[in-house]
Amino acid sequence: MSVLTPTQQMARDERIEFASFLEGLTPDQWESPTLCDRWRVREVAIHTVSYDELSTAGLIRRFLKGRLNTDRINAIGVADYADRSAQQIVALIRTNTEPHGLTGGFGGKIALTDGMIHQQDIRRSIGLPRSIDPERLRTALDFARFAPTIRGAWRARGIRLVASDLDWVYGNGPEVRGSGEALLMAMAGRRAALADLDGPGKAKFAQHI
Repeated sequence: MSVLTPTQQMARDERIEFASFLEGLTPDQWESPTLCDRWRVREVAIHTVSYDELSTAGLIRRFLKGRLNTDRINAIGVADYADRSAQQIVALIRTNTEPHGLTGGFGGKIALTDGMIHQQDIRRSIGLPRSIDPERLRTALDFARFAPTIRGAWRARGIRLVASDLDWVYGNGPEVRGSGEALLMAMAGRRAALADLDGPGKAKFAQHI
């Protein structure tokens, strides 16, 4: 195993926990809907590692096949693994716990943040919450502000986000307060998380999600 940076280790730990969580799901839960529109648990799980086995050439081919549209590109990646069983998907995640390739970007922050959000997409939908390591969550919150595919700062423009369970604040304006997990999910465009937030800036925040 290579020597990992602290952020890469956090991403690795997140994926290991995700694999363990998925192993405990029932067959019916694997087929359950999630916060990701049109994706069941199995599609969300596949998506988290659907880029890891791609070479640079393979990544370029997928981007061109998807005509540089993120939704199409992601759908192609999920379709490539559609025939995998639940056990095979978990094994693939365990094989790729160390961030590399596209998900290794920004020092592993893509793998950490994307993996955390998608695990919560599943957990929130099937009612299995968890406590997230505070340092991991804080790192994901910071990255989500400016990650190109999340644009959390754009959604939070004109408001002040305040985590109620850890030391994290962002922005200026009327306050929106809630757990760090709920703030992360709202910044990622998950409207379901708004139910766990409050404050005078909530209505304005909702308009951007």
